[in-house]
Amino acid sequence: MELSGAEIVVQALKDEGVETIFGYPGGSVLHIYDALFQQDDVKHVLVRHEQGATHAADGYARSTGKPGVVLVTSGPGATNAITGIATAHLDSIPMVVLTGQVPSALIGTDAFQEVDTTGISRPCSKHTFLVKRVEDLAETMRKAFYIATTGRPGPVVVDIPKDITDPSVKIPYEYPRNLKMRSYSPVKKGHLGQIKKAVELIYNAKRPIIYSGGGVVIDNASGSLIDLTRELGVPLTSTLMGLGAYPASDRQFLGMLGMHGNYEANMAMHEADVLIAIGARFDDRVTGHIAHFCPQAKIIHIDIDPSSISKNVSVDIPIVGSVKDVLNDMLRIIREGDRKIDNDGLTSWWERIEAWRGLGCLRYEQSDEVIKPQFAVETLHKVTGGDLYLTSDVGQHQMFAAQFYKFEKPRRWINSGGLGTMGFGLPAAMGVQMAHPDKPVACITGEASILMCIQELATCKQHGLPIKIMLMNNGYMGMVRQWQEMFYEGRYSHSYVDALPDFVELTKSFGHVGMRVTKPSDLEAAMQEAFDRKDELVFLDILIDPTENVYPMIEAGKGHHEMAMSPASKQGGQR
Repeated sequence: MELSGAEIVVQALKDEGVETIFGYPGGSVLHIYDALFQQDDVKHVLVRHEQGATHAADGYARSTGKPGVVLVTSGPGATNAITGIATAHLDSIPMVVLTGQVPSALIGTDAFQEVDTTGISRPCSKHTFLVKRVEDLAETMRKAFYIATTGRPGPVVVDIPKDITDPSVKIPYEYPRNLKMRSYSPVKKGHLGQIKKAVELIYNAKRPIIYSGGGVVIDNASGSLIDLTRELGVPLTSTLMGLGAYPASDRQFLGMLGMHGNYEANMAMHEADVLIAIGARFDDRVTGHIAHFCPQAKIIHIDIDPSSISKNVSVDIPIVGSVKDVLNDMLRIIREGDRKIDNDGLTSWWERIEAWRGLGCLRYEQSDEVIKPQFAVETLHKVTGGDLYLTSDVGQHQMFAAQFYKFEKPRRWINSGGLGTMGFGLPAAMGVQMAHPDKPVACITGEASILMCIQELATCKQHGLPIKIMLMNNGYMGMVRQWQEMFYEGRYSHSYVDALPDFVELTKSFGHVGMRVTKPSDLEAAMQEAFDRKDELVFLDILIDPTENVYPMIEAGKGHHEMAMSPASKQGGQR
């Protein structure tokens, strides 16, 4: 068949199995939008800002494992999408972003709505294409999806000049299914010799620990991780991005590690003699001061991305390959052998860990007068039974959610980890709800974050998305305020908000349900009512204690063993 460039874009989406895309029209992509209008297979979700489109596609991708797809116009359409592209890039989320561009003959002339999309997006995407001939369009689309979804996933930008999509120019169409790229061939199978070395090192360990990251979730390797951890009988800790890959209720799970991680997880990391890092990248929020990181440990690092290995922390046994494939090979070797880890050493190790765990690092002082954020998250978990897709924005509420909402399954915790993008939560929840229309989806947010993309409430109304928004309203940019209290002698420079809207009335103006909760005794009933309204978006404005801080906390320049603890954990307060 013969198709125009615009029709090729749409047909390629169909050939890739894309069901939903998120976007916002403009002059340079109108030919593509016209082609979308004339078909019914690919659903388009009209957002209210291009940043919302990228975050929605991101949420869709994180919750399904499928690539999220975005369509925006040139100039400001492309630049508005950059924050979402960078968010996906740092968290290794598969995404294909189609951007319009001015006609080829006008590129470089400072034409209306022209920017160098390639130059702007290249540093914060996995790859960027500028299509120069309509004959290259189908192959470029195939390459974009292949690159976005293989190896270490990430966002790929396809910049398409308007003349490439001219409806009057038609060419024969054939989608290149069997694509080979000589310059890009990610390794999936780990080196068997390295895996055997790793198993031998684990056998000889007396204080082993597994450090699990977002790569386990991305590679759908949760089952393999659970099998390996239980086979070995060793403790496991997780990064913020890896939560849910291992069930939080399991005794072997020590909770999250890092800057706001659990005391027992951080202390176990500090005193471990063998560290098994799986699909993690040793970022600064996890390691603390590099010089103090795991000083006694031999390190095994399993990752699909060779550039991540020994990038921040030197490792002893690198294994490049798909997390799932490597873990399965490791399990096979262990089960085929007759050796075990030193039981006496492991028993002693668990005794030390249980002593650390007994300190109750997440204890807090409850109040009958004011809602504590920890209590709000615990109540959310109680009302939902832990069966929830939960997105978050960035700040204190994000950390409280990670600490107190116990995730049992992967792809349920959707948050911006690497870039820390405020405004992510609501549009990400839209993408999750579009992907899982019959599942409960909630967004936990702060009043500073929600205002950054609150216009997407209109998108939720248009598409009937029954998201539940849990606003942890403390009147501050909470994490900024916490740092100013601790490190700037209480000089709260622009961290408080003097002119907040009435969120209940604002929500109602968008056609949704708004509710306010001020008393701890009213919280559970209000949340229950919110989730009972299954077909409506409900915005809960929850007024929380403005003075509450996130603990434990590793201050900048300190190691895992130098955590600041909450007064409640020291005094044996409520857990």
